Amino acid sequence: MSHIALLGAGSWGTALALVLADNGFQVKIWTRRSEHAHEINYNRTNEKYLPNIVLPSNILANSTMADVVDGSNIIVLVTPTKSMREVLKTLNKQLTQPVSIIHASKGIEPDSLKRISEIIEEEIDKQWLKSIAVLSGPSHAEEVSLRQPTTVTVSSIDKQACEAAQDLFINDYFRVYTNKDIIGVELGGALKNIIALGVGICNGLGYGDNTRAALITRGLAEITRLGKAMGANPLTFSGLTGVGDLIVTCTSKHSRNWRAGYALGQGKTLQDVLDNMGMAVEGVRTTMAAYQLSQKYAVDMPITVELYSVLFKNKNAKQAVDDLMQRKRTHEVEDLTAMLIPKEKK
Repeated sequence: MSHIALLGAGSWGTALALVLADNGFQVKIWTRRSEHAHEINYNRTNEKYLPNIVLPSNILANSTMADVVDGSNIIVLVTPTKSMREVLKTLNKQLTQPVSIIHASKGIEPDSLKRISEIIEEEIDKQWLKSIAVLSGPSHAEEVSLRQPTTVTVSSIDKQACEAAQDLFINDYFRVYTNKDIIGVELGGALKNIIALGVGICNGLGYGDNTRAALITRGLAEITRLGKAMGANPLTFSGLTGVGDLIVTCTSKHSRNWRAGYALGQGKTLQDVLDNMGMAVEGVRTTMAAYQLSQKYAVDMPITVELYSVLFKNKNAKQAVDDLMQRKRTHEVEDLTAMLIPKEKK
């Protein structure tokens, strides 16, 4: 391996490049814009996405994907899910040797309802694909770039690929655990963005910590229900990519999804919010996908359903909260037991 190729020069991609650079690797980043590559290479900055951070000399950028991936057998993929297939189709044409792909994107594709690892399998020819791993967890790029203590999880159906990815990223401020439940790890990282949007909306409406805690807790319940129906280990959602990512995304000023929700709660239109963010808000597309998944698997996901109605059917946000509060009575412990404990076979 001459270098690690990293596709995506946004905040999270740049932060992961910093981790790899700190670990002694040469990192080549692909960005769509030549002027962006010039800024990274000559100013040693990425001001739009990670302001006030100086990038080390072993991070180089290029707007030509072929030059970035040439000679590397490890591809780190950190692009928005909206452009994932397009990027993968381009990547597939550039590959000349088998590669291991580690993706760190958090989303689910609407309509196809594919997780990112499934999209990779579809778009990269088998002759070029050695393994797939996913890196996920509670990790704001802004804090990682400041070398603040962070813990994440890496998952793959290939144990060796999982441990190899762990070795690449782990250091004294970026601790990496392994988890063989790739379905649960990908779902947890994607679905928490829905709940963060909901929390932001409620905060924008003027509701406080009680409401936030309720949404996080009950949001985790419906994420776990869907995950179990899709074959994930329910215990995964009690870990870093479940409750851990929920906490950090629903409570932090760094969270794009929370900020987008907050603006919606204050009365902004969805289009205005997306236009003003300047970066991908993954929770919007994921809400569409999660709603479709809830219908496909017949899973009760009331928070997701109400958020879907707010985002895509122009439902009044306060009415959505009121409707959630007025649902029929249920029993919390019985609900949790049904999710976490398998039914006995007759």
